[in-house]
Amino acid sequence: MTFKTLIASSALALVAGISTASADTWRYAFEEALDEVQGKFAQKFKEEIEANSDHEVQLFPFGTLGESADIMEQAQSGILQFVNQSPGFTGALIPEAQVFFVPYLLPQDEETLAEFFRTSKTINELFPPLYEEQGLELLTMYPEGEVMMTTTEPVTGPADLNEVKFRVMTNPLLVESYKAFGATPTPLPWGEVYGALQTGIIQGQENPAFFIESTKMYEVTDHITRAGHNNFTTALMANLDFYEGLSEDEKTLVQNAVDVAFEYIIDYQEGLTEESLEKIKEAKPSMTITTLSEEEREPFRETAESVEKTFLEIGGDQAEEILNQMKADLEAVQGN
Repeated sequence: MTFKTLIASSALALVAGISTASADTWRYAFEEALDEVQGKFAQKFKEEIEANSDHEVQLFPFGTLGESADIMEQAQSGILQFVNQSPGFTGALIPEAQVFFVPYLLPQDEETLAEFFRTSKTINELFPPLYEEQGLELLTMYPEGEVMMTTTEPVTGPADLNEVKFRVMTNPLLVESYKAFGATPTPLPWGEVYGALQTGIIQGQENPAFFIESTKMYEVTDHITRAGHNNFTTALMANLDFYEGLSEDEKTLVQNAVDVAFEYIIDYQEGLTEESLEKIKEAKPSMTITTLSEEEREPFRETAESVEKTFLEIGGDQAEEILNQMKADLEAVQGN
């Protein structure tokens, strides 16, 4: 039996077991480990639900039930009540969600970014009906940190990414974004990334610093580049039938737990990026960490217009409305 077959068999056995759990037990899967950002959010959500009700929340970290596509299918089918997944993957179901991969759209300032996620009309009004069409109730979206490139060779501009095979999520707009950056985007499931970097199949990937540190991506790359092009976004969703079947009190319970977990995870991330980078340097002193200057970022920034144009072409029926409203939301929190 291969490793992948073993994982798949284990996941199927777990799914078979959890599908018969009590109605008082709510099942929640996410894309990261328990001690990573999504895991911390999930634990706070669980704590709030269990402290204020008779419900139990079972948590299933990354890999327990398969890859991102697997847990989404399980949430849509009702095996899972809650799923935490990046729009990077949800973009295959909801093309408009790819808007989060237009480079240099989101602000770098963490306070401004958090306020955008709290108040955005795009997130709170325009996206929920699109998620409902896929059998999902969008409960919240939240940031996970500045996205950084890790590569085997230094990067100071798009020319340095020429012919670099760069791992991306299976998201058409992210593929286009890295093409515009000059790289050769290579979609791969997360479970294959470390080995692909180790063997030279790919030469780069992107993620927030905490994830680069916890997954030890620094062991198989030599350079971290902060181009300031994006912030990792994720979303918590519920199975729509499950959510609509809740009483008003239970819906309030869920939303209160989401609100508490949101504020908790924003506070938790304060200083997390720098702390994670320090741990990486401590573990591998030869690792170079480069923050590009505004001048060095400009060639990357210039690609945003072409990626926006591609988004309007492939981002679904509401792409233009979503992009325009998102820009308006961002202007509102930036005080422009």
